[in-house]
Amino acid sequence: MSPFRSHMEAALAEARAAAARGEVPVGAVVVAPGGRILARGGNRSRELADPTAHAEMLALRAACAAVGSERLPGHDLYVTLEPCPMCAAAIGFARIRRLFYGAADPKSGGIAQGPRIYAHPQAHHRPEVYDGIAAAEAEALLTAFFAARR
Repeated sequence: MSPFRSHMEAALAEARAAAARGEVPVGAVVVAPGGRILARGGNRSRELADPTAHAEMLALRAACAAVGSERLPGHDLYVTLEPCPMCAAAIGFARIRRLFYGAADPKSGGIAQGPRIYAHPQAHHRPEVYDGIAAAEAEALLTAFFAARR
């Protein structure tokens, strides 16, 4: 087994690109078994006029299309912000193996905050969850983005 390598920097790059487009700076990458980045996404809700165009959803859609399946067993997801309940459910439906996220989201998070999607008996799949990965940088991106809009 190869040593662990974080792909959070790639997710942060997607978050910075989202901010440059005027989107909330959240980025995500799906990593295939073996460590290759299979898909990337950054928030595009405003651009696409689509409330489901969160970074995680876009990355999951692209990864599923790339492998030709609605499920991604053995794949990992890196995202800069704790996924919301919608994204947390989609991550479970996709059968993501491990979820790595940066900043906690006390207002809208769905994993460690709020509804805690994977704690429910109705959760069909519970990925391994690792939080706080590059949290300070992810938080700084979000804080700067919202400060500039006030």
